[in-house]
Amino acid sequence: MKIISVDGIVVSNTAFKENSKIINIFTKDMGIIGAVSKGCKKMSSKLRLPSERFAYGTFHLYYNENGLSTLIDGDIKNYFINIKSDILKISYLTYICDLAINVYKESLDNQVYNLMEAAILKIEEGMDAKIITNILELQYLEYLGIDLNLDSCVKCGSTKVVTLSLSKGGYVCQNCRTNEILIDEKVLKMLRLYYYVDISKINELNIDKKISDEIDNIINEYYEEYSGIYMKSKKMLKTLES
Repeated sequence: MKIISVDGIVVSNTAFKENSKIINIFTKDMGIIGAVSKGCKKMSSKLRLPSERFAYGTFHLYYNENGLSTLIDGDIKNYFINIKSDILKISYLTYICDLAINVYKESLDNQVYNLMEAAILKIEEGMDAKIITNILELQYLEYLGIDLNLDSCVKCGSTKVVTLSLSKGGYVCQNCRTNEILIDEKVLKMLRLYYYVDISKINELNIDKKISDEIDNIINEYYEEYSGIYMKSKKMLKTLES
């Protein structure tokens, strides 16, 4: 086995023998790597913190391409103190990681990690967790193969759109509208902004709560109907929010 160093985040861990764990690290460039962290349950172990769920940093491993690797050491980049001090933010972090894993398994695209990382860091900075998560969810649709057309009417290509049709897969104009409920123009414009914004470059979020709540409902409905992804962490998040 060769020694490698990878940037990533521990998305899950399970007990292994008396004092060890098996951890799954979602890495920036190599997908998800499973590794044994020997003796990490001991308080004195240097592997204790790098083996915790949501540990984020650089991991040094004896890499086994065909099986479990072995964790040698880890350098924590950010302890997510802001997120971990708030039960709701922890729930968003849990959901984001679960969602990213599911999306990555569908696409095997490393950009899935980059988007996840950017979203988590923005929430840690203090940005609105629900809005950041909605932006991430919307941008993940492309990697799930169910992205929405938010540029023009999905039927005729007109840019004079009046609403959104989830069943048709995007914006629709007045001429192509059938029984869809009209959606506020501000919501339609904000949806498109969500889809195209670079998460890592967001510095402030001044979005009316009514608009953000409507977008959240639209995204939730679309995921439930078309993504095929069902997660306990999403149900828990909805429970906490309500």
